[in-house]
Amino acid sequence: MHETSQRGHKAPRNNQNIDEVKRSIVFFMVPDFSMLAFATAVEPLRLANRMAGYETYRWRLASYDGAPVTASNGVTVDINTSLDQERKLLSGKDRPSMVFVCAGVNVEKFSNKSVFAWLREEHNRGVSVGGLCTGAYILARAGLLAGKRCAIHWENLPGFSEEFPKAEVYADLFEADGNIYTCAGGTAALDMMLSLIGEDHDDAMINSICEQALTDRVRSHHDRQRLPLRARLGVQNTKILSIIEVMEANLSEPLSLPEIADFAGLSRRQIERLFRQHLGRSPARYYLEIRLDRARHLLVQSSLPIVEVAIACGFVSASHFSKCYRELYARSPQQERVDHKALAAVE
Repeated sequence: MHETSQRGHKAPRNNQNIDEVKRSIVFFMVPDFSMLAFATAVEPLRLANRMAGYETYRWRLASYDGAPVTASNGVTVDINTSLDQERKLLSGKDRPSMVFVCAGVNVEKFSNKSVFAWLREEHNRGVSVGGLCTGAYILARAGLLAGKRCAIHWENLPGFSEEFPKAEVYADLFEADGNIYTCAGGTAALDMMLSLIGEDHDDAMINSICEQALTDRVRSHHDRQRLPLRARLGVQNTKILSIIEVMEANLSEPLSLPEIADFAGLSRRQIERLFRQHLGRSPARYYLEIRLDRARHLLVQSSLPIVEVAIACGFVSASHFSKCYRELYARSPQQERVDHKALAAVE
């Protein structure tokens, strides 16, 4: 048992029954995991134990070989069990009711058939399985997300949706589909855990945890991950914001300016003037830049061939895509991918 699950709460009642333990959770730690997502997932459990006055949640940390695992911020955490040890815990109080895969940056490099098989085994035994931050990648590679709703960090969403087209991925804070739970990482893990705790306890418990964590509410899973366009761009004009939303929703098959003008109820000249005034560039240029931004994410997050990245971002040929990419980023798509792999190897 991870010793942090024993600290910080009131002494257990002498008549505590094992049935009072609502969930026993294994956090499977993947190298370069997000410390923020992990911390905001485990701390609500500790606070729930403290508020309840007994151990209503148990947890432990596992890794493939039982060795310590280092997060993306360089902090190393001790581990309680290995994958082989977890496979032996098939009954009794140590059998988990939930398994969460804790991942983060460079998740695309993770490939371990034993881990994938173990996740399938746990799921088939009725254990709830989840992913924190980019953990959805590993669940998808284990074959658990086909036809399932899931959430992942907005930065990883383009590459994930291209690699796993059968998964129903959303830019939500978190998703629960049957006994599969995923969240977008960061503080979204806090909201997902509070939602789970809310299934087991009353509102008073949730309110007490929120007060301890200095958060004023539990966000809905449908709350947006990113700042609203208004805040991101510093633009207040509702017409231009609605046009940008349409552009972002149509990256693989870009709309023509006349089509955008029809949607917005404006003339082409009016749209040109709005973009020049508020964004300092033409609508065509802005549209190109957000398509290339998506392409950049696909290049570093997936192994898609360059031509498929080009098609996914609305370019008619790889040569035209490469020309536009080089003009914006001063390097070719191929060099972008090489540089990213070299940087990941150093990290």
